[in-house]
Amino acid sequence: MIQLDTNDIGGLVLPDKVHRRIYTDPDLFDLEMQRIFGRVWVFVGHESQVPEPGDWIKSRIGTRHVLLTRDREGEIHVLRNQCAHRGMAVCGGERGSAQRLVCPYHGWAFHLDGSLAGVPHPRGYSNAIRPGDPDHALARAPRVTNHRGFVFASLADDGPTLIEYLGDMALALDNMADRAPAGRIEIAGGVHRQEFHGNWKLHMENACDLVHPGFVHESSIDSARDVVGAAGAPDQTDQAIQMFHANGMSLDRADELNVYGYANGHCYMDGFYQGGLMDPSLDDPAFERYKAALVAVHGETRTGEFLGRDAFNNLIYPNLNFNTRFQQLRVIHPVAVDRTQIFSYALRLVGAPEEMFRISLRFVTAANSPASPISSDDLAIFDQIQATLTDGGIDWIDLSRRFGQDAPLGNAGVTGAGTSELPIRTLLGAWRKLMMAA
Repeated sequence: MIQLDTNDIGGLVLPDKVHRRIYTDPDLFDLEMQRIFGRVWVFVGHESQVPEPGDWIKSRIGTRHVLLTRDREGEIHVLRNQCAHRGMAVCGGERGSAQRLVCPYHGWAFHLDGSLAGVPHPRGYSNAIRPGDPDHALARAPRVTNHRGFVFASLADDGPTLIEYLGDMALALDNMADRAPAGRIEIAGGVHRQEFHGNWKLHMENACDLVHPGFVHESSIDSARDVVGAAGAPDQTDQAIQMFHANGMSLDRADELNVYGYANGHCYMDGFYQGGLMDPSLDDPAFERYKAALVAVHGETRTGEFLGRDAFNNLIYPNLNFNTRFQQLRVIHPVAVDRTQIFSYALRLVGAPEEMFRISLRFVTAANSPASPISSDDLAIFDQIQATLTDGGIDWIDLSRRFGQDAPLGNAGVTGAGTSELPIRTLLGAWRKLMMAA
């Protein structure tokens, strides 16, 4: 790796612009894996993905391959998926359940907490490698915290607690769980996996940008307008059509909404769907049954508080994007400086009518499946941005939209009008701070 000067790194992100190099330089990408993904709290998975002792799933912390496991005592662990013998990946599938994790290369076996269970033919190692030997265990993430079912890990031995790192965004995660009558949620229904040839930051920056939809998604917006405006169209138009139609809001309407940013790079935006199945004030039999189930547990006042938070994309830096209204998770996995994977999941509100889960599934599919006109538009844009930034031309990228117009948000952050590039500046401000840390 080329030695990168800290001051030079700081000079790549200015208050109202950013240098293209942070998206194209492989040495900077390697440093991001150390100083960002190697230090902060990173979302690894949800406890519902390992419901029983012995369960495990594969995940990542940046480019590091890890396992999320639940041991025989029910404790959750995050382990490096790398055998202490020859470095082979211990688990090759995506998920499973086992008494022990056995390396397929030479048969070394590990308990679900990562400790060494045994090796074949121990005499061959002169009996020097013994069960429980910490020098031959699967490496554990030093810190793992489960917040309302959301499991985060940090590869740093010390630092802020998860709650300190999340700040007010912990309330957004709470809202996800509180919307379930049983007070908990589950990842269910599978996963959409997508990949684009672009830098991981492009997806995060796009998620709270309220200006791009009317341009990038113009074709699906026009098609939706034809359906919504057609003679005899039903009042409750198909959910996907409502989604496409909402993307066509005017920029004046966008400025009636707000975007929000916090010191550690987290940000979110107000909800903007109106009408049909997408409306947060939905008057629908399934929604009324769901609301009644919430009221039975929490009462009218608390239910109103839970459902009154109308936020669209919520970003927890550096890799989690979730939607509380439609119970969706998107996890960002950087693979290389110009290659990123996105895993999209639907969440079931435990205790809610099954129709609510179908609404979530429909949302995830309409927004994130390979056939979605929304995600295919976005990924095409990311590919093209990466290609042109790599080719050069302009070195500095403008971030000045509504710059200097942000307003304080208590002691926690800032807020601005919907068309502001405040969320992008928030994300890159966190990038600069972390990358400059020694």
